[in-house]
This record gives sequence, C-alpha cells and structure tokens, in this order.
Amino acid sequence: MKFCARYMEGKQPSLSSRNSEFLMPAKKQLQNVRVLVGRARHQASALSAELRARGAKVAEIPFIEIRRPRSYRALDTALLNLRNYDWIILTSVNGVNAFWARLQELGLSKNALRYSKIAAIGPSTKKALEDRGVRVNVMPSEYVAEMVVKALRNKVSGKRILLARAKVARDVIPNELRKAFAIVDVVEAYETVVPPASSKRLRALLANPRRSPHVITFTSSSTVKNFFASIGKKTGKKSKRNRQLEGIHFASIGPITSETLRQMGCEVHIEAKKYTIPGLVQAIVRAKDRIQK
Repeated sequence: MKFCARYMEGKQPSLSSRNSEFLMPAKKQLQNVRVLVGRARHQASALSAELRARGAKVAEIPFIEIRRPRSYRALDTALLNLRNYDWIILTSVNGVNAFWARLQELGLSKNALRYSKIAAIGPSTKKALEDRGVRVNVMPSEYVAEMVVKALRNKVSGKRILLARAKVARDVIPNELRKAFAIVDVVEAYETVVPPASSKRLRALLANPRRSPHVITFTSSSTVKNFFASIGKKTGKKSKRNRQLEGIHFASIGPITSETLRQMGCEVHIEAKKYTIPGLVQAIVRAKDRIQK
C-alpha cells in the first residue's frame, strides 16, 4: 500500500506555460516554495544555493553522514598496489574524496594512478578527479551504474579493475563486468550512516504545517533509505507519519533513486532528466505550478 502523497493529474499545461517559468527572473522561479535538502552536510551548499537563487525557502537536514570505513585494510592493500590495476572506477564525489584522502595518508600522490585508466560515473565525479590533476578516460552518457558497464564492457576482458565505493552499494558494476571476464576488486572507501541529530529535526519540521516542505529532494538511494529510517516509516494508511507526508512532492535526481522511492511505497513526483544537481533544480522549477496547487 502506498503511503506517500500522490498529486492529482489534471490538464497538462501548454508548451508555452511549461516554458514560462524559465522566462521569469531566476530569483522568482521558486518563490515561496519550501524545499528540504537532505544531502550530507558538506555537500548541501551547492544544491541549496541553486534553489535559493531561484527564490526557494530551503531547509537543510542531512539524511546521510559520511564516515570512514571500520577497517582500511582492503583499501590500503589496493592503493599500495595500484600499478596492478588496468582500470579504476569511482562512482561518487564521496568516493573520490575518501580515495584521495587515504592515498595521501599513505604518502602517495596522483602519480600512483599513472598505470591505470580511470572511469567516473558522472560529471561531478569527473570534476572531483580532474581538480586533483587526474585524467578521466571514460564517463558514460547517462550517470548510472548500468551505463558505466555499457561504456566498459568491451574494454575489460582479462583486465583487473578496482572499484572503490561505499560500504553498501548496488552490485551492478562488479557483477556485469565479471560477466565480461574482468577481474574486479571491490573495496570499501567509506560508509554512509543516519546522522544521529537528524531524526528529531525531521520530525519537528514535518509536524509544523507552517514550515513543512512542499518538496523533499533525494540525491541517492541512501538518502531515501535514511530519510525513512529517520522519521520512522509507517505502513498504516492513516498513521500520523503518513498524514504528515501528504501533499509533499518527492524530487529524485534520477531513475535509481526513483526506484528506491517506489520500493518504499512512494510516488515519484519529480525526476531529473539529467542526473545532476542542476538537472534536479530544473526539474523542480518545471514542476512549480503542480507543487503549489
């Protein structure tokens, strides 16, 4: 049984009205729209700044917290033997940050990567690598694991690959590349947890009709799972928690995050066409008229 709010589908706006929100001054595109941003604290500013620049009233409560792995043994072994890898795959900015921090702690530099080709899942991950002077050889046209596989499948037979990622993640990349006869080492570079202080703040926000958001943004499957862990997911149709979610629009950065929302029994009201922070903001802008009904 779905417990998250549905929006009522009515007459679709004309092409001119759909584009009108982009003709008005940017600072008014999301005027008076309350948006809850749940990215990790150190990452929230970019999304929040873009929303505020369009007039949105932004609340920041992190749904995830990035922590070091409990053990660095597997990651250290891989980093000290980078010359053995033909490819290194990184699937998030958090992964790049954790990978690089540990590389430096071991007294290594970007030169340790000179033996390997680098694959990045999307433009933000690519930029994080390039900002450190690392050349990215492959970035897929769509920023999901399936497209990473598609970009690499014909390049990796017999090759050894290092995938540095979060403790909990989908196994699409290692499973599919192994089917392409690659040797894949998966190592934990970091883990995501529910921030201890977020639950109380989320419950208070949702309980206040004057402050409750019109839109909640989700930028990864982890943000979805941790949001519901924080508020205490209820399956009863008339539960207080479910009533508090009525009328709130859930905005997803892409299809994988959207699928996680559906698995939690939720409607996906807004999904970015381009799976990036600017793409998510544009999707929210396009949905403004629907949000404020």
